[in-house]
Amino acid sequence: MQPFQINVSQEILDDLQTRLGNTRWPDDLTDTGWQYGTDPDYLRQLIQYWQTGFDWRSQEKALNQFANYRTDVDGYGLHLINERGKGNNPMPLLLSHGWPDSFYRFSKLIPLLTDPVAHGGSAEDAFDVIVPSLPGFGFSDKLQKTGNYNQWTSNLFNKLMTSTLGYEQYGAHGGDVGSGITEALAMLHPDSLTGIHLIDVPYWRLFATKPDELSEPEKKYLQDGQQWQMQEGAYAMQQSTKPQTLAYGLTDSPVGLAGWIVEKFFAWSDTRGQIENSYTKDELLTNIMIYWATGTIRSSFTPYWDDKQQSTEGELPKVAVPTGITIFPKDIVSAPRAFAERFYNVQHWAEMPQGGHFAALEEPELLAEELRTFFRPLRNR
Repeated sequence: MQPFQINVSQEILDDLQTRLGNTRWPDDLTDTGWQYGTDPDYLRQLIQYWQTGFDWRSQEKALNQFANYRTDVDGYGLHLINERGKGNNPMPLLLSHGWPDSFYRFSKLIPLLTDPVAHGGSAEDAFDVIVPSLPGFGFSDKLQKTGNYNQWTSNLFNKLMTSTLGYEQYGAHGGDVGSGITEALAMLHPDSLTGIHLIDVPYWRLFATKPDELSEPEKKYLQDGQQWQMQEGAYAMQQSTKPQTLAYGLTDSPVGLAGWIVEKFFAWSDTRGQIENSYTKDELLTNIMIYWATGTIRSSFTPYWDDKQQSTEGELPKVAVPTGITIFPKDIVSAPRAFAERFYNVQHWAEMPQGGHFAALEEPELLAEELRTFFRPLRNR
């Protein structure tokens, strides 16, 4: 474990300014808003702010206030935040992000979990919070392929938590790609887990579940998921079948990268028609900058490529580890409880009044309280 400071070179920042200034804009369809993809009017505003108002060094300084580290696990270089809790017996909690976000997803959530007293909570609910940059993302090493991303990453993370950090048991939370990793942890390393918490059922379950003997709400969920895949899932098909082709443009053009990522933050969040109802420009650009500065957009497609190569045939055993699931209403497609209970030992289920796919960034207070509530009876397990 080596202390790590984020310090993007000035050369990268200067090159970015040049590229933003030389943007070649496509023609726009008139008055389409977000219907045909990223709203051109909003993207122009965002890029203008990126050029003239966004202060990366200020964001970098804020990220460096966390306890950042780099460590080697089985020959792989992993970046992580390791923030110790303020309480008598903090519970270790591993947080796994997804795509197209980053470890930055948890920047608002971390202080709520490590220091609950400062935010109106109880010291007994404090956590030691560990937030890796997923393999292939951000300031972790780039990846070509792993063979089975969720399995490979879960083994890596379990070794991080038990061997590197020395925890005998810990809790785990995830969303998006992180939910698949968290599920894999519970399957492969159940003795190390006190409990797992998810904000979605991993998407691959949609395509590995046969509709026979499902209830009507479950069948509707599968139908909605498959319809969503046809209408909104082209990005995932591209990233899982021809990721290299897509990577050329997104690695070369900051505007292209921003357009690709921002669309998902709008579509998958509780924006009520305006993306800045959920996120500020600074928040959107800080996440985009992590991809741009590290050149990891192609590498971040690895989970999609690896998952596409895996067979979904055969039944997997039900997860025995205590599981909590919190559903946010504007997430992509929300599974009913009966569907989740087929795969997990669901001991906590809650449906939130607002929020979406990136709940830790959009609704950190709601998610923090959910994590406290679920893990509270498991602390002495």
